[in-house]
Amino acid sequence: MNILVLGSGGREHALAWKIKQSSKCTRLFIAPGNAGTVQCGTNVPIVVNEFEAQKKFCIENNIHMVVVGPEEPLVKGVYDFYAGDEALRDIIVIGPSAYGAQLEGSKAFSKKFMQRYNIPTAAYAEFDDSNFEEGRQYIANHTLPVVLKADGLAAGKGVVIATTHQEALGVFEEMIVNRQFGDASARVVIEQFLAGIEVSIFALTNAKQYKIIGHAKDYKRIGVGDTGLNTGGMGCVSPVPFADAAFMKKALETIIEPTINGLLAENIVYNGFVFFGLINVKGNPMVIEYNCRLGDPETEVILPLLKNDIVELFLATCNGTLDEQEIIFDNRACSAVMAVSGGYPGDYEKGYVIEGLNNGIDNNNSIIFHAGTKLADGEVVSSGGRVLAVSSYGNTILEAADRSKAVLEGISFNGMYYRKDIGFEFE
Repeated sequence: MNILVLGSGGREHALAWKIKQSSKCTRLFIAPGNAGTVQCGTNVPIVVNEFEAQKKFCIENNIHMVVVGPEEPLVKGVYDFYAGDEALRDIIVIGPSAYGAQLEGSKAFSKKFMQRYNIPTAAYAEFDDSNFEEGRQYIANHTLPVVLKADGLAAGKGVVIATTHQEALGVFEEMIVNRQFGDASARVVIEQFLAGIEVSIFALTNAKQYKIIGHAKDYKRIGVGDTGLNTGGMGCVSPVPFADAAFMKKALETIIEPTINGLLAENIVYNGFVFFGLINVKGNPMVIEYNCRLGDPETEVILPLLKNDIVELFLATCNGTLDEQEIIFDNRACSAVMAVSGGYPGDYEKGYVIEGLNNGIDNNNSIIFHAGTKLADGEVVSSGGRVLAVSSYGNTILEAADRSKAVLEGISFNGMYYRKDIGFEFE
């Protein structure tokens, strides 16, 4: 099969790395890809939302399957574009329809969906221009801390945990009145704050059948000890020790199966990943959010531990034989540590040459996934805030994390920073 992966981050490098290993993959293309994905296939200068350009490329290169990495093209209807075009409809697209992608694309949609199927989540209310003053009063009477979420996609920046009513009111006004995130914050969801430890569970589904392909914990804060500003993710570990058989049973019975059953009941077209962002509240899982794709850097630990041929799983998803697949996991731990640009998640400079990528990495124990890189004059340079994810195996989470840190000690670029305490709470 000729396969096209859409995206350019660490998630897409990990997907390309995994797909390349498949006996079903003949040729692999990544659009637009990065300096790392060229090790797996051919980069194509087409961005993820250029649907017409993708159509031309798919026809010319006899593409059989498209694997969608990021959320934006899914929310904008990339699945529907292919399904609705006579020249493309035979191409398998891994990702939900635009309607299904609202599980991530609209916080209000996902909250109402959870209400309909009695899926445990935080209490909430939603507000927009029409009931702005009512929203202000709601915030003034709300217990602290309080969570405010832009309804739409806001590049991972649309969630604020406010610790004072004054802060919450300011954020509320900034989102709705000043349109901080454009149309994405025209509506704001205000939620009860849930205290606990977070875990993400990943399923592959066709809205009838599903398989769990892993779970992980990521580290959002920029600073050691989970301090400082939120980021897109500074590292990740898998498997998560507290996600034991009892916890997973609760998650399956109260969250995952009701979600899949809800997709089926509402005839939602969904052939792809569901990311269940959960929080463990005194042993009970509750939903923080859904995503309609794999996470980043979670993908960089989930896929190294998945021993199945991923393309075979994609085919089984789309031909209705997913139930017949046995998911096989590596019995080791995996930890990813992210190297980021100086100044991230604020302003940062890019274009710095990355040294040490070929410093005798032990390929049996560590993998370097590129996130924000590109090739310039034959050299690999930084091109984003999150630049590299080093994923390593170990008998324990900390052993795996130590291996990733050891690899990063041999890599450098101007301003490079990484957290040295990933997995710290599992000592």
